[in-house]
Amino acid sequence: MSSRNRIHFKVGSLLLVTLLPTLAAIGQPATSATVARPTLAMYPPSQDHARGFRELFDQPEAWSKTRQILDSIGFADHVLNREFRDDELRSMFGRLREWGLKLELEVGAVKEWGPTGEKAFNAQVPMWDRFQGLGATIHTLALDEPLCCALNSLKKPEEYAVQETATFISLVRRRYPQTLIGDIEPCPSIPVADQIRWLEALQARLADMGVHGLDFFRLDVDWVHFVRGHGSWVEIRSLEQYCRSHQLPFSLLYWAADYPALNRLGIADEATWYISVMRQGYDYAMVGGAPDQYVIESWIPAPPRTVPETGEFTFTRSVLDFARRFLRRDS
Repeated sequence: MSSRNRIHFKVGSLLLVTLLPTLAAIGQPATSATVARPTLAMYPPSQDHARGFRELFDQPEAWSKTRQILDSIGFADHVLNREFRDDELRSMFGRLREWGLKLELEVGAVKEWGPTGEKAFNAQVPMWDRFQGLGATIHTLALDEPLCCALNSLKKPEEYAVQETATFISLVRRRYPQTLIGDIEPCPSIPVADQIRWLEALQARLADMGVHGLDFFRLDVDWVHFVRGHGSWVEIRSLEQYCRSHQLPFSLLYWAADYPALNRLGIADEATWYISVMRQGYDYAMVGGAPDQYVIESWIPAPPRTVPETGEFTFTRSVLDFARRFLRRDS
């Protein structure tokens, strides 16, 4: 994920000030009728040689309640491949089966190291085959911002991103037909109107190729910009409604968008991740937001501890408390 400039506002009275301008535009509160069975995925921090991911398997008793409300565990494929031996992965994948948890991988489709769909696919297949050979069932591949990378890193037009992403998806469908494929894109750096145009163009190109379209669309929102007057949760809600009207499941990333700026200022602490993730949950719920999939993901060096779920401000504690507060699973 790309770095962005972020600022921090205290939770409490300032949170209410942040929400007041949007109150007139909010929709109905999220209910079980909106999303009957939302799912929950978590992507733990990957710093310190994937220490957080490793701790989940070394200390399973430290997050047993979190597992009960979780559907999937995700991680970047290249980090998983680099940091773990075959015997470690074999044991981990076996544990996932025992726990009934699905495996998601965040992967590249258009990247500097794989500027075409075919090159990106060929670079990653050895990793995915390794995982499968060690007992993994790769349930989901989440494409890490192909449109954003094509536009900003490769300086290519949207049409290029559409074609190369469609090529990548077609190759995945052919080799891994049971795996779900979804796209992740950032916002508001890519405005909602552009996101919709991108989705329509990509789905149309896949249809022209006779390839099944996206299984979901995931949004990575740098919500600090909303405080600065760029974009809003109301706009994100409109994108959720667009996706749902097109039978495309909407997935939303929840994370501490303000942490990097706070850390540079020297005022971030162990509580910042937890408070910020919960704040995002409240903000999006206030505009009626109800994703089909909630994804708690950290690609920043926070929080410093992954377990135990009983500890204050750990990653698993944030996932557990977030799910208890915001997921609606009444049916």
